[in-house]
Amino acid sequence: MRLAAIDIGSNAARLLISEAIPEKDGTVRFNKLNLVRVPLRLGFDVFEKGEISKEKRGMVLQTMKAYSHLINAYGVKEVIVCATSAMRDASNSADIIRKVKLETGLEIEIISGELEASLIYENHIAENMDTEHSYLYIDVGGGSTELTFFADGKLISKESFNIGTIRLLKNMVTEAQWDAMKETIKLKTKGYKKIVAIGTGGNINKIFSLSKKKDGRPLTLDLLKDYYKELSSYKLADRIRLYDLREDRADVIVPALLIYLNVMRWADAEEIYVPKIGLADGLIHHLYEELHAKVQPAG
Repeated sequence: MRLAAIDIGSNAARLLISEAIPEKDGTVRFNKLNLVRVPLRLGFDVFEKGEISKEKRGMVLQTMKAYSHLINAYGVKEVIVCATSAMRDASNSADIIRKVKLETGLEIEIISGELEASLIYENHIAENMDTEHSYLYIDVGGGSTELTFFADGKLISKESFNIGTIRLLKNMVTEAQWDAMKETIKLKTKGYKKIVAIGTGGNINKIFSLSKKKDGRPLTLDLLKDYYKELSSYKLADRIRLYDLREDRADVIVPALLIYLNVMRWADAEEIYVPKIGLADGLIHHLYEELHAKVQPAG
């Protein structure tokens, strides 16, 4: 079964097309057929002006038209489309949703921060890891950071904070917001086994690839601190040149590292695993579960 998920974030919109392959043991393997990313950067409009500009509205529509064509080209019948922090905050998001539906047939659902945190957890990475540790998912986006805490084989808490890379670049995160995040993390993780972080999002994936670590090996807190010092010491143009980064990655990677560092320090996590999954992967899993539930006979 071919499935598609579109994640319209504050920094970029991603289309993931996957094949869901049921195995004999009852599990499902998800084979990635295509992943496309367009850096729409909606947060730069929304967090400053409260709405998405005419130019960006046009970009959203063109991107969704292109994604619609790709979905059709792959013969995908089931699609889920979600938008997060920037669209949540934009005063004109309803108009954009209406226009996209009219011109492409794709229905955008704006999801809450809490649901976003849950969907990241749909990847069930922590369930396959040892039970000697507790696991904190950290998903850093342009507009918000989602934290999902998993311990003793179950979900303990899921939180969303309006602390994101674009908001930090725009100096729109207050000390009070940082304090609230710190207090929440300390409260929710207190008394649990040693915590290991699981990082999702394009920035932590980029750091992982820069580190040249083997897949499945964690990054240490100290290594992230070194990258933060190193990358923040360069101007944007030098960062792009020296690290072979796109501009839309080079500007947000430093504030992203700051968020990961703070969360890990406050949770007393010394290591972070980077399984190369994100919201789009969670959406694919969620869509499959929904469809699977529909075809199951009522108990």
